[in-house]
Amino acid sequence: MLRVGLTGGIGSGKSAAAARLVERGAVLIDADRVAREVVAPGTDGLAEIVAAFSDAVLDDDGALDRAALGAVVFADETARRRLEAITHPRVRARTAELAAAAAPDAIVVNDVPLLVEVGLAPTYHLVVVVQTAVPTRLERLARDRGMGRAEAERRIAAQADDARRRAAADVVLTNDGSLTALYDAVDVLWRQRLVPYEDNLRQRRVVLPDPTELGGADGSWPEQYARLAARIQHTLGSDALRIDHIGSTAVPGLAAQNVIDVQVAVSSLADADGPMADRLATAGFPRVPGQWWDDPRPAGRGRWEKRLHGSADPARPVRLHVRVADSPGWRYALLMRDHLRADPDQRAAYLVLKRDLVDAAPEVGDSGTARNPWFDEEYLRAEQWAAQTGWRP
Repeated sequence: MLRVGLTGGIGSGKSAAAARLVERGAVLIDADRVAREVVAPGTDGLAEIVAAFSDAVLDDDGALDRAALGAVVFADETARRRLEAITHPRVRARTAELAAAAAPDAIVVNDVPLLVEVGLAPTYHLVVVVQTAVPTRLERLARDRGMGRAEAERRIAAQADDARRRAAADVVLTNDGSLTALYDAVDVLWRQRLVPYEDNLRQRRVVLPDPTELGGADGSWPEQYARLAARIQHTLGSDALRIDHIGSTAVPGLAAQNVIDVQVAVSSLADADGPMADRLATAGFPRVPGQWWDDPRPAGRGRWEKRLHGSADPARPVRLHVRVADSPGWRYALLMRDHLRADPDQRAAYLVLKRDLVDAAPEVGDSGTARNPWFDEEYLRAEQWAAQTGWRP
């Protein structure tokens, strides 16, 4: 199933976006509601909190008095961590139960107010942030919740700021206008991205980049890579010896296809098969069918074998190259990237070549780079540069 993390600051309209997603067919898991469930009267969660902090944290009805508990843990780091050790495992377990109960083709939306603050972004296939200007949020909190300005400002300041949320966001829904405008944006997201993403994920279908596309450089590519790399690291753990941004989108200022190339270093290609391939597919990075290898530099040395995965996300094409750490293909990808970063003349020459290859793409396909002598020449230049500078991957 597709797992979507939904977040936004207090007063942003996140709950309205969540409600609209439910109307479209999403399964909603509300983190705040789950957090209340696991410490409701009669639960072992509440019993453990009382054992840790005394019955002074209970109200007259025997329910958790959140204000009293907050007063205990707010300024005491040890107490806060003790509380988190009680509640967090229970919240995770209950969230997993609710997700497991959803249909296999469900789009599960996790409404998590502190998703960014607690570092949960890499655990989802996609993170959606509802963003609203602070003055608008203050106005809404006063109007809809009767919250005083000082209290509203305090709560906003206690959460992540907009820049930090944007860095974690695959999708930003701006909610400075009407509710109808927000609903329209949610509907487009549902129709154009979430529904096809879920179908691709379930079918293990890769979104292929357009070989005839060559756009201008995009300054957000490094941030997009960082989000992808965090998901891959979360998925593979120590099996990923190293993860790198490679290819043209890793070279600042270089025009490129809008596809992020990611290199994952593994101990052996045998490790890249079986469970590792399944884990990547489940995380949204299915294996690209067929046999894959890199053409050696210089030519005539035999193929450099690899595994190739892509992305199931219709809005974010990816080429995920799985190569053995310290292998020639692994080293070459890093060497060419770093040399082009360092040499503006060769970067310009490569851009001219890229435009020619894109123009010829329908005729030559992927063999264009294999046959073009510029790549062998660039390899020799890069090796000379590496020797002169002491470069190491």
